[in-house]
Amino acid sequence: MKEIIGGPGTVSGLLLRIGQCVFAAASISIMTSATEFASYTSFCYLIASMGLQLLWSFGLACLDIYALRRKKDLQNPVLVSLFVVGDWVTAMLSLAAACSSAGVVVLYARDMNFCKTHPDLPCSSLGVVDTFLELQNTQLSMLSLAPKIPPKVRADFNI
Repeated sequence: MKEIIGGPGTVSGLLLRIGQCVFAAASISIMTSATEFASYTSFCYLIASMGLQLLWSFGLACLDIYALRRKKDLQNPVLVSLFVVGDWVTAMLSLAAACSSAGVVVLYARDMNFCKTHPDLPCSSLGVVDTFLELQNTQLSMLSLAPKIPPKVRADFNI
């Protein structure tokens, strides 16, 4: 296989993985700083999803570092297929978690006026910041998937 930008075992792939780790860790830290986040299922799902994203990205970042230091080629079709499936699963879980968390924040902040009765909760800033971090993480996941799509499929879909 030819070397692809953002693929496994490349510097750009390593940078994508580090970015995913940073955004996942920031999302987890923001959610855990909220009061009583554990009493809302979508927020717990977000923590679990971002924990999985953090572990997956960290593991692949370590693999990229190993491959770069030892000059190993990770462009094996079987390995790339495994990375594509793992990236796809974590990207979909992250997107679902971001959407559900944002939906709960909108429900409580706007529809139920929950934030007016509890002024100590940072409802608006929590929802905006967390949704931004989640969408950035999902975008990085999709960017790491794009180079792994075979050239014929990319040409068919104009990717």
